[in-house]
Amino acid sequence: MFITLEGPEGSGKTSVMKEVIRRLIDEGHSIIETREPGGTEIAEQIRTIILDRKNLKLDARAEALLYAASRRQNLVEKIWPSIQAGHIVICDRFIDSSLAYQGGARGIGLDEVLQINLFATEGSFPELTLLFDIEPELGLKRIAQNKQREVNRLDLERLDFHRQVRQTYLALAKKYPQRIVVIDASQPLHDVIETTYAHIKKRLT
Repeated sequence: MFITLEGPEGSGKTSVMKEVIRRLIDEGHSIIETREPGGTEIAEQIRTIILDRKNLKLDARAEALLYAASRRQNLVEKIWPSIQAGHIVICDRFIDSSLAYQGGARGIGLDEVLQINLFATEGSFPELTLLFDIEPELGLKRIAQNKQREVNRLDLERLDFHRQVRQTYLALAKKYPQRIVVIDASQPLHDVIETTYAHIKKRLT
């Protein structure tokens, strides 16, 4: 099974993901963890370019293409072979991030970004996507308070950019209700973990 976690900046999905994966492994599930952009050596090199705070001149379409390139490499090297070997793959971000950030917030267009990614992924989508929804003001506040978290180029975007990201995510959830489950990420971390774990266990049974 292929499961993805999505959400705006500061939604806490990475922290939730680590705890849920720990529980699933303790129960005997074979889990492969990965992230986007990144996940493999080549894809991580692309990640460095995308998120480097010095690269403020990176063109929106070039950014979308770099994300798609990183995604392709992660699929070919890690995700597809792991699924074929019988593992459960849980990925921190996937195609919905490109649709929300580049398609929506950057204004490139959802259809345009979707076509780029359909080419990159050969039409592959996760079976389950957990969307950690949070108001951008709260998410950015969390980032400011978390001194251990890296502050990347996207964190520096204006507030209306992050609002558009959230709105696009919620629109995608309405468009793909069978795949995307919305989780209230403004709840205490323990509650978010329990809700996430319950949704994954439901799909695994």
